[in-house]
Amino acid sequence: MDPQKRDTQQYVNLGHSKLENHLKTQVALYEKKTKYTGTTTNLLSAFFWSNLMGFAFHYAKSRFGPKVPYQFYPRNGDDGLYPLEVTDGKTTLALLSDWASDTVESDQIGHLVSTYQPDYTIHLGDIYYVGTPQEVEDNFLAPHSSWHYGSHGSLALSGNHEMYSNGRAYFEKLLPAMKIRKNGAVATQQAGFFCLEHEHWRIIGLDTGYTSTNRPFLEVLFKPDCQLREEQVAWLKNIVKLGDPTDTRGIILLSHHPYYSSFRDDHPIVGKQLREIFGEADRPVVWIWGHEHRLTFYDQHGLSDGIRAWGRCVGIGGMPVEIDAPDQGHENKLRLHDQRVRERLKRRDVGYNGFALMTIQGKTVKLDYIDQNNLTVVSEAWTVNRTNGDLRLETLFVHPEIRQFADTKV
Repeated sequence: MDPQKRDTQQYVNLGHSKLENHLKTQVALYEKKTKYTGTTTNLLSAFFWSNLMGFAFHYAKSRFGPKVPYQFYPRNGDDGLYPLEVTDGKTTLALLSDWASDTVESDQIGHLVSTYQPDYTIHLGDIYYVGTPQEVEDNFLAPHSSWHYGSHGSLALSGNHEMYSNGRAYFEKLLPAMKIRKNGAVATQQAGFFCLEHEHWRIIGLDTGYTSTNRPFLEVLFKPDCQLREEQVAWLKNIVKLGDPTDTRGIILLSHHPYYSSFRDDHPIVGKQLREIFGEADRPVVWIWGHEHRLTFYDQHGLSDGIRAWGRCVGIGGMPVEIDAPDQGHENKLRLHDQRVRERLKRRDVGYNGFALMTIQGKTVKLDYIDQNNLTVVSEAWTVNRTNGDLRLETLFVHPEIRQFADTKV
């Protein structure tokens, strides 16, 4: 639901505190959403790669035509920097990727997120099938949609699927619905990237989606490199000032596409671009992405001439979760992989859908990876050293059925 389009009933019997009013509003929204049963459009099995005709039908209908003009900061007086609001000493963010599939599973995850009442919700990209206006409506804006808007805001990155319809619905329909608190007012997301920050941490959303398409059909066979456009690079340099060696805040990157992978395509050019931006301020980062429909964790790793990053893949929001083994010879950087079988669909094993819940308290960030049964399968904590910006990882919990690779540090 668009935060600006509310029923008058939501303003009845309001309390006297912001928190009380927000909780009442979210309860009303949840009750309204749960009245709409059986309204999901797609079955999970419709998204198996074997169903190429289903994807091809939607792709062919939407792919042709000009790509929507790129949006970048500064735009409409916004610079893309948003202060992280802190309540009772902490801030919570729900991270979902490959969620917008309008399936029973995505609805389940959306409703589960709402029970945590996060301050922020962020979608890391891919609206299925191809990011059309109707798909944006069904997943994010309609009264029966299950996307939960955080109490301080929601933001969205684009993936390749939004760009299969040339990005028009993403830029013209979804971004205007993404609202966030800034300096006592409500701002609208103006571009496909952003920076959330406070005194100890910066969470930077990168746009790898806009450059993830080139020529129709060929782009499906020959993957584009997903490089950061020059406008985004300039923003990282001049507005975010990512290369400032005196800024020792911890850095968490968000993107749709992976920097590296033990399963599918790497996108090394983004890591190289970031290394050039960092310059002498070369520091390790936590990098959370989607695109692959699996839950995986990597040791600190960096491709040639790229930055060092602890990678986490959370593309488990609403698509069939893949549990196949890593590509032979690429297991060395893989640390953990959720290979639990949830059920068997059309003679295929699929895993558990879920999301990541980030809790920021001072110099510490806690990340809980939660499946659709509300089970925390992995929990980890990161602490930033404010003298040099270095990060320290502490693994708090790993579910016994999560596969741990013997040749990595646990």
